[in-house]
Amino acid sequence: MTTAIRIEQVYKRFGSVHALNGVDLAIQQGEFFGLLGPNGAGKTTLISALAGLSRPDSGRLMIMGFDVEADYREARRQLGVVPQELVFDPFFSVRETLEIQAGYYGIGPSRQRRAWIDEILENLDLTSKADANMRTLSGGMKRRVLVAQALVHRPPVIVLDEPTAGVDVELRQTLWQFVRRLNEDGHTIVLTTHYLEEAESLCGRIAMLKAGQVVALDTTRNLLSRFSSHTLRLRTASDKPAQLGMTQERITQEGTSGWWTCAFAHFDEIEPMLARIRNAGCMIDELEIGKPDLEDVFIRVMQEQSHEQVRAA
Repeated sequence: MTTAIRIEQVYKRFGSVHALNGVDLAIQQGEFFGLLGPNGAGKTTLISALAGLSRPDSGRLMIMGFDVEADYREARRQLGVVPQELVFDPFFSVRETLEIQAGYYGIGPSRQRRAWIDEILENLDLTSKADANMRTLSGGMKRRVLVAQALVHRPPVIVLDEPTAGVDVELRQTLWQFVRRLNEDGHTIVLTTHYLEEAESLCGRIAMLKAGQVVALDTTRNLLSRFSSHTLRLRTASDKPAQLGMTQERITQEGTSGWWTCAFAHFDEIEPMLARIRNAGCMIDELEIGKPDLEDVFIRVMQEQSHEQVRAA
């Protein structure tokens, strides 16, 4: 099977800034892939290079086997990009915008094209706005149109760059239902987002970028198990952590609220911890069990990279 996206040793500099610093990635067909990182990590630069909007200084990028530079026409037919910025033409209606976008890819007027545009409009809840001028739409509606434009030529690879930034909860749910269906139908989805709960629930595999480099790459499940742990939060009347019979690495105090956080890897550790607390004579007022989440993983990976950079310097 042809790899959906292949990125080989891609470098890109803007003056003294290394926006991309030797990025290597391979994304397989049918994946729902997350590309995460802090602001300035290189995510949008990488997407721009894939879309042919920015030329890397060196390296190679391929989409569905087509080189982004050597076979740029075919490579761009394989890709649909939902940009981070709201870009629209104020002179056309929503339907006209999609018709024009289809024409850019050489898709002539046909019953099938009109049916597909109608389906996109319905799934993105844009049917009622089909004949509205683009400049009259709200920011959330304009973002829906950007998604529709990326899908109108039925690309096998779809890149969503912060698709739900600044949109309401209802649109998020509608959008993700539609995108999940596209993924189930075989489309490869690449998602960048600062809403890490979205990436955690949607993405099977995740790459984390920092300073133009891939600093973590694994399945979501493996990242959660490797870099994070479960937590037992409890509030007691005691202010002496030594009484709990655990090392300082296992238990931390949350300010002066009376809450303590105990880290554990397996659920069979909970009862022994509670037994030590009872034997120490501590009365538990409240108790919560927290699962590891991608936000914890992300923060830890970024912190570890910062520490490594300081040691290297």
